[in-house]
Amino acid sequence: MKKVAWSEHGRFKLQLLARHGLVIEPESVESIVKNSQQVEPGYKGRKIVQGRLDESRVMRVVYEESATTMTIITLYPGKRERYEKTKI
Repeated sequence: MKKVAWSEHGRFKLQLLARHGLVIEPESVESIVKNSQQVEPGYKGRKIVQGRLDESRVMRVVYEESATTMTIITLYPGKRERYEKTKI
């Protein structure tokens, strides 16, 4: 399994979300990246995956992948109705 790394911006987003009352554990985000069944193409060759936060929201994670590492670039919550094509 590839190693998961964090960009400075990815770490900042965790802190920013926590300041707004949405505390997300880094391990939860890493689990989404490692275990997601659906991967969408993103800007500049990046990949986007998501996992369920609660009944109405998902966490979207944007990452870059190399031969040995998956680097989390950013993350953001979104409404399930907007992003889910099939139920998680």
